Amino acid sequence: MKIKDLSADERPREKMLSRGAASLSDGELLAVLIRSGNRNVSALDLARRLLQLADGRLSTLYNFSPEKLLSLGGIGPGKAACVLAAFELGRRFLQEEASVVKTPLVTARQVYDLVIPHLKGLSHEECWILLLNNRHYLTGKLLASRGGSRSTVIDVGQIVKEALDKGAAALILVHNHPGGNPQPGPADIRQTDALREGAAAVGLTLVDHVVVSDDGFFSFADDRAYPAVGGN
Repeated sequence: MKIKDLSADERPREKMLSRGAASLSDGELLAVLIRSGNRNVSALDLARRLLQLADGRLSTLYNFSPEKLLSLGGIGPGKAACVLAAFELGRRFLQEEASVVKTPLVTARQVYDLVIPHLKGLSHEECWILLLNNRHYLTGKLLASRGGSRSTVIDVGQIVKEALDKGAAALILVHNHPGGNPQPGPADIRQTDALREGAAAVGLTLVDHVVVSDDGFFSFADDRAYPAVGGN
């Protein structure tokens, strides 16, 4: 069925304007981005096929390359660019909202809530350093390294130098496990120890190392794992 054959209040664009974006399904939101179909399929059909290709997960769709999007018949460069741009804008919005922390970062869950908008759904590992003042307020973030799907390596000396240059008093190391299990491995433990020793040598404190996945996180300070939602 073509979108024009739907009643006005069921067309994705009109529905969004009258009821708000939150009233639309993932497929309907994608249809708004795609805008139009062709003689064989509607924009809504294309959106549903795109979601099927991503197993219904927006985090999977986020990681699609332009080539992957273009492999679906009916998705051309313009439509692919709109989808990619929407995901990037959403991610930047979440980062912007999370960049101002007006309370001290004192728990691993606070750290997880702060960083997961940036790290959720990534297919590669990234290490980030959260810079804190002497009251543990967040004063900045540094991308320490970006690696493959299984590991990434940090440069302790460079991290310590940048932290000192920016006037930090303490650090929190954060990195993601794309595979979904936040439990640290031997390499994670070695890098934590190396950064703790390097920071302490110049008067900095490594407050925690939080390993995150889409479904949970592990805190070195607490020496335990937590679910992404709820739990203590």
